[in-house]
Amino acid sequence: MYHYIFFDLDGTLTDSKEGILNSLRYAFDKLGEPVPPETTLIKFIGPPLQDSFMEFCGFTRERAERGIALFRERYEPIGKFENAAAPGMAALCARLKERGYVLALASSKPEKMCVPICDKFGFTPALDAVVGSPPTGDWEKADVIRETMRRLGLTEAQRPEILMVGDRKFDVLGAKACGIDCAGVEFFGYAAPGELAEAGAAAVVSTPEELERFILSH
Repeated sequence: MYHYIFFDLDGTLTDSKEGILNSLRYAFDKLGEPVPPETTLIKFIGPPLQDSFMEFCGFTRERAERGIALFRERYEPIGKFENAAAPGMAALCARLKERGYVLALASSKPEKMCVPICDKFGFTPALDAVVGSPPTGDWEKADVIRETMRRLGLTEAQRPEILMVGDRKFDVLGAKACGIDCAGVEFFGYAAPGELAEAGAAAVVSTPEELERFILSH
């Protein structure tokens, strides 16, 4: 039975599209680069930014690091609040906590950005830990999951009790690398069709109600 539920942030607890896309456009403008089409920009939601700049734009590592710095120049003061809570997710987290589940945020986004977002949208009271990447560089999802386990004092033997919840294959693959299950959510359509199931998600759900039923029955 699951007892520890780790949530991704962007695309799972919140719909962060507006702030991320606006801040990416700002970064490309500042770099003097043509702004990619929105279909490309949406792919940046989920994976570490450095990977996205390199994979989708052909940037070198150094150019990607400059892009990240410019992205954050706008995102930290403005973009992180161009965001909205996923409908029903704050209430779901509160219900799960009342039932005795231990909840945590596990996001590749820098932790210093995760904390105010969780505060603003009402998730913090339900979370025993808010874990994100360190100030320098975005961690891979597996790194974030391991750090979340460490902060909660969880052992390898407790892995069957942990469920990751996320909206991209990176959540599923990161969970798999740590030996835990992942439930995929398709709230906002940021994942390609079939992406979550193909990555090996234990379940793929479309609403908070479906997610709640899965958690309570496993």
